[in-house]
Amino acid sequence: MIGKLNHVGVATPSIDDSVKMYRDLLGATSVTEKWAMPEQGVWVCFVNLPNSQIELIEPYGESSPIHGFLAKNPKGGQHHICFEVENIYTARDDLVAKGATVLGEPRIGAHGTLIIFVHPKDMGGLLVELMETPRNTQEADAHH
Repeated sequence: MIGKLNHVGVATPSIDDSVKMYRDLLGATSVTEKWAMPEQGVWVCFVNLPNSQIELIEPYGESSPIHGFLAKNPKGGQHHICFEVENIYTARDDLVAKGATVLGEPRIGAHGTLIIFVHPKDMGGLLVELMETPRNTQEADAHH
């Protein structure tokens, strides 16, 4: 069921400061512009790595779910990990059938594909995001 690791989500009080750290300390060379996702209450930016991405998330608005995380972790830190799945509804139904708590309904995430989150109590203390594998033309052709 579980596919490749797509990204590690890192909450930060400042995406700009975090990007500077990834560039200056770790030598990251490919970073997206940050953009707002008001419906999720976050600013988002991706640090592109050869085999994955770091998703930087900063609170957007007073009701951002990231405020609570940053209250406990003022400097930020690992917020979630994201794995790809072939079909988000199949994955959700399978998890629910096995007794896991899926948070909310599938919705569009930062990659433009459907996502869900699985409660940390069922995932060894980690907030796990599942994301439907993006379907670009090249990947779609590979499946036929």
